[in-house]
Amino acid sequence: MADPQRPTQPTGTGTMFTPPREEKGGVPPAVWGAAALVVVIVVAVLVIVGRHKAPPAPRTLQPPDAYAAHLPLSQLAMSESESLSGGKLTYLDGHVQNTGDKTVTGITVQVVFANDEQMPPAINTVPLTLIRMKEPYVDTQPVSAAPITPGEDREFRLTFEAVPDNWNQQMPEVRIIHTDLK
Repeated sequence: MADPQRPTQPTGTGTMFTPPREEKGGVPPAVWGAAALVVVIVVAVLVIVGRHKAPPAPRTLQPPDAYAAHLPLSQLAMSESESLSGGKLTYLDGHVQNTGDKTVTGITVQVVFANDEQMPPAINTVPLTLIRMKEPYVDTQPVSAAPITPGEDREFRLTFEAVPDNWNQQMPEVRIIHTDLK
């Protein structure tokens, strides 16, 4: 006979040896994943929209800048070297003198590589960089890092990673199309 003080349980359904049921609470992992995806998308959109893109370099000849007459270029010389990646770099070195009455903080030039094939010339639009030092190698800096004051003469270097194959090997035309002044 069964003991009245001892409760009986059906065989195999004892809760005494089974772990207690965990209460699930909080946010499911799928919701966290969706929230993280939304945050990544919002950040990506803000980065893309907030990025200040420089206008593309003009591919047609631009008129000279009004202050260009006060910035004669002289002693132009070209050279080449091998890049570390095995490509060829072409340099155009020279002097720029500020004969005007304003300090120049930026210069953009167009370099026209002519050809003998009756085809339009290749036009490269690049910022003019000043030579900071020549030893142990030529190091350049933007004009904004060392503005050109009135009466000052400075050495510059233009670097081209690629020049057209049909370039006629003559000194290219260099024209100043934009200046930043103060």
